[in-house]
Amino acid sequence: MKIYTRTGDSGTTALIGGKRVPKYDMRIEAYGTVDELISWTGLIRDQDIDENLIEFLISVQDRLMTCASILAVDCDDCDISIPELREEDVNSLELAIDKMEEETEPLSSFILPGGHPVVSFCHIARNVCRRAERNVLRLSSDVSTDSVVIKYLNRLSDFFFVLSRKLGKDFKIVEIPWSPKL
Repeated sequence: MKIYTRTGDSGTTALIGGKRVPKYDMRIEAYGTVDELISWTGLIRDQDIDENLIEFLISVQDRLMTCASILAVDCDDCDISIPELREEDVNSLELAIDKMEEETEPLSSFILPGGHPVVSFCHIARNVCRRAERNVLRLSSDVSTDSVVIKYLNRLSDFFFVLSRKLGKDFKIVEIPWSPKL
C-alpha cells in the first residue's frame, strides 16, 4: 500500500466510514490537533526522563490515538471496530497527577513556562491539548461527540502542567513566578 492515494489532491479527505469532507472540516481540525498532540507527547517521551514516565506517556499516546479514531468516525451503522476511551483512562490521569503533585510545592501564583527544554515541551503540549479540547467542544455543538474524549483532554492538559512542574523539580529548575506589572 502506498502512502499517497491522490484522493486528497482536490482538498478533501475521507472520514472513517467513507464520507469525504473538506480538509478544513471541524472534525479534521479536531482529530488533527489530537494528532499534533501525539507528536508533542512523543517529543517529551524522547527526553532524558524517568522510564516509568516514558511508559506512561506511551499509554497517553495510545489513548490519544483512540481519541483521534473516535473523532474520525462518521457513520452510525458501519461495521468498523474502533477502540473505546473509558472513565478509567481519565482516572489513570488523575492518579498520575495526584502522585506528581505530592512531589511538588503548592503554587501561590502563575509561573512562566521554561527553564529546561522538556519543561517547555510539556507546556507546549498543555497548550496544544487545550486547543484540541476547544476544537472537540466546538465540534460537539454540531456532531454527537463522546463526552469521555472531552474529559480526557481536559484532564490531560492538567497532567502536562503538573508534569512540567515535576520534571522541573527533577532537573532542579527554579520556577519563575509571574509578577504582573500593575
